[in-house]
Formats: sequence, C-alpha cells, structure tokens
Amino acid sequence: MLDNYKKILVGLDGSVEATKAFDKAVATALRNDAELVIANIIDLRAFQSISAYDSVVADDTHKGAENLIRDFADDAQKAGVKSVKTRVEFGSPKVMLGQTLPKEENIDLIVLGATGLSYIERIFIGSVADYIIKNAPCDVLVVRQ
Repeated sequence: MLDNYKKILVGLDGSVEATKAFDKAVATALRNDAELVIANIIDLRAFQSISAYDSVVADDTHKGAENLIRDFADDAQKAGVKSVKTRVEFGSPKVMLGQTLPKEENIDLIVLGATGLSYIERIFIGSVADYIIKNAPCDVLVVRQ
C-alpha cells in the first residue's frame, strides 16, 4: 500500500472476521498516522419481526453496540492511534459502510472482514463486502485472516 491514508473506516459487528479487520485497521492507522472511524451498523432487518419497531429493544441494541464500539475505541487508543471516532447507526450495513459514512466522514480507506455467509445467503441477501467493493468511493481492504 503506497497510498497515505488519512481517515480509515472499519466496520465492526462482533464477529471474528471483524475483529481481524479491526487489528488491520489499527495497524494501518498507526503506519499512516491516520484517524480511525469505528462503526457499527445495526441492520434494520433484525427488527422486522418485532411489532411496531419496539423502541425498548432498539434502545438496548443501540446501547450494546455503543459499548462494543467503545471497547474497540479504547483498544485503538491504547495501541497508539491518536484520533479515534465512533459511529453507531441504524440502517443497511451495505449502504452505510459502503456509501453514506465514507462520504460523511471523508474516508479514504474502508477496512472490513470477509463474512461467512453461505452461498444461499449471498444469493438472497448479498455480501456486504461485495457491495462495498463495488460501490465505495474509496479504497477497500477486505481482511480474510
């Protein structure tokens, strides 16, 4: 990577793959003296079966995501990343990580973990990583291991 990245976005969902992506994003931020934006997107599809979008469940989910992201932000700062920002949003992870947040935050590198979706899930849902690779306005690094 010859580019000098200034603002790096990493999407976290609590998975092993996302944790590996976080580690790579921290290392890249340190190498480039870049700001790290850590995001968790709460997929609205998870609330489709809850009647009338139960605000208690949504609030609890949001608080849990904020706690998760805060722990990662603390780890990034302890590792030496000087500037860390967190975002917890409701929406489509594909669109939020692949288009909305990169534009809002002026991101020049997105780091994400390769997912473990099955073939059937990719057909009906589609891979978040695949969507981001095809639609992101900046470089994308997909971490596999």
